[in-house]
Amino acid sequence: MISENPFAMFREECETALAYALKKTLPEIKVETLSLSKPPNIDFGQLASSLCFEFARKLNQKPIALAEHLVRAMRKSSFSLIEKVVAAGGGYVNFHADFPKFSALVLSSVRQLNFEYGFVKTDCPVEVIVEHTSVNPLHPIHIGQARNPMLGDALARILEHRGHAVSRHYYIDDVGRQSSVVAYGYAKLGEPQPDEKADCFVGKIYTITSCIVELNRLKRALELAKTVSPSDDVAKINKDLAEWMSVAAELEEKFPALFAKLLAKIGEDENPEEEINRLNRAYEDGEPEAKRLIRKVSEMCIQGFRETQERVEVRYDSWDWESDFVWSSQVSKVLQKLQTSPFVYTEGGVLEFDAEKVACTLNLKAKLGLREDYEVPPLTLVRADGTTLYTTRDVAYTLWKFNRADRVVNVIGMEQSLAQLQLKIALYALGYSRYADNFAHFAYNLITLPGYKMSSRRGRYITFDAVLDEAVERAYEEVSKRSPQLTETEKREIANFVGVGAVRYALVDVDPSKPVIFTWDRVLNFETNSAPYVQYTHARACSILRKADRKPENADFALLKEKLERELVLAVASFPDAFIEATEYLKPNLIADFANALADKFNTFYNALPVIKAEPQELSDARIALTDAVRIVLHNALNLIGVVAPEKM
Repeated sequence: MISENPFAMFREECETALAYALKKTLPEIKVETLSLSKPPNIDFGQLASSLCFEFARKLNQKPIALAEHLVRAMRKSSFSLIEKVVAAGGGYVNFHADFPKFSALVLSSVRQLNFEYGFVKTDCPVEVIVEHTSVNPLHPIHIGQARNPMLGDALARILEHRGHAVSRHYYIDDVGRQSSVVAYGYAKLGEPQPDEKADCFVGKIYTITSCIVELNRLKRALELAKTVSPSDDVAKINKDLAEWMSVAAELEEKFPALFAKLLAKIGEDENPEEEINRLNRAYEDGEPEAKRLIRKVSEMCIQGFRETQERVEVRYDSWDWESDFVWSSQVSKVLQKLQTSPFVYTEGGVLEFDAEKVACTLNLKAKLGLREDYEVPPLTLVRADGTTLYTTRDVAYTLWKFNRADRVVNVIGMEQSLAQLQLKIALYALGYSRYADNFAHFAYNLITLPGYKMSSRRGRYITFDAVLDEAVERAYEEVSKRSPQLTETEKREIANFVGVGAVRYALVDVDPSKPVIFTWDRVLNFETNSAPYVQYTHARACSILRKADRKPENADFALLKEKLERELVLAVASFPDAFIEATEYLKPNLIADFANALADKFNTFYNALPVIKAEPQELSDARIALTDAVRIVLHNALNLIGVVAPEKM
């Protein structure tokens, strides 16, 4: 017999036994759900119920007496995976597994299901769109943005393995002033071909152009302020001007030739700001020359993104251009429909969406997890100059996605939580409550680098590529030190998957609500809680199996009596539950946590007990089977978060 979820089989047997005893001894008490938990120590059993404490108060009995009564009433003849049930701890009902049978079930199931083990399929598969990364095409993906594709890809992987039809989407934010700034600068240079990685080339143009244009704007504002504004305004402009002069000096030192050329070319325009605004309006209106120019720069940058994502094996099924939704009238249709509702008003020529009124009218606050006294701020839909805002366009994009999927997950930073909330409320206001109910904002916190302050305006950021390069080089040094006998080719190959895996793991294993503190000591730690540590454990299991060089055909699982062995069996058996929880609650970090905990248990087992040399051979074979099961589960867990499980390190 095999099972896709052995521990669930044990749990169901425990629930059935408990339900039978309750019906037999306390028929007057109705229990909707039987909650079982894992005791802190396996000596107390593998599952326990605390319901006797609750019932004892109602029945005016002692919890331990009630627990003993329930245990006596259980039908022992029906037990298969249960060895015994004990009343303990003042009133707990503790279930102990029949480990010889349970171990045989678990290890046989893992061996037969192999790389499908743990991936329990849902009874209700749906089509899911996971939108992630979506870095604006202005500069390279930097380490501060890299957590998004790592989380997004892990989410897509776990949802796919759960049985859902998953499509990965990248939303190209090419509408707005920033895209017009970089296109303006690129045009001033004569639209040259990049002489380096394309996104790095575009990033330099964007940073320098932004700085020069802002300096020009501030100088014009200062001249005007000196004649019509109070001294406080003049002082503020002077302060901003000094800051931007400092930025300019830094950029000129870093990129002297490019800075000088852009400064000269932009200086030919009397008002660069107005030229950028004109280009921005022209692009949103779909004028051919504006479309050609901005699309050209955006696609150039995106090519650089593709190269970076290939390194970490992240792919997309669809690249969705924000501008397409503007030009195709989908945005205008959304605006028209919103304007027919009682939730939109005009103030100072600006079109506003009253999200608070929607939340109150439709009684949404409890459903959205908001306090009743929280007032949702209004959302600006259209500026006074007639251009739309990002969230307005995102509403149209979301409707487009729901025409292609049953569920939508947006992987977007916590700083966008309000905008994502307003978007969801807009769906309710438009009458798409089913869409809103199946829309999820997967929010995540920032990455911090101790001792380094990133600044986009200064072009001071660490690219994702640079982090990957350094990770691979650091891994190469470590591999060379640990395994000097390897060939240069082997060292480089191992260093690549160790370095890349280390970065992927580090950006996933922290709870999304918490910031990632990125330090090399943590990321490339071969001793604990890192991809290299889990990879090394997997490679160790592979090495044991190679040395054993035999199939564990004579395994006697009844000989796995050591506590370490049983803890390891239970850990392997728990993987399907961990996978289901990670998927249902969208928590890929649980997979990384599980992999690390399993690696810890296996290394403790390996250091304490012989495997190949264990006597008798039936015990050795049982431990080989256990080692193989750990290998398979580590492989499957690492695969879910996009980390290679190597056979050698």
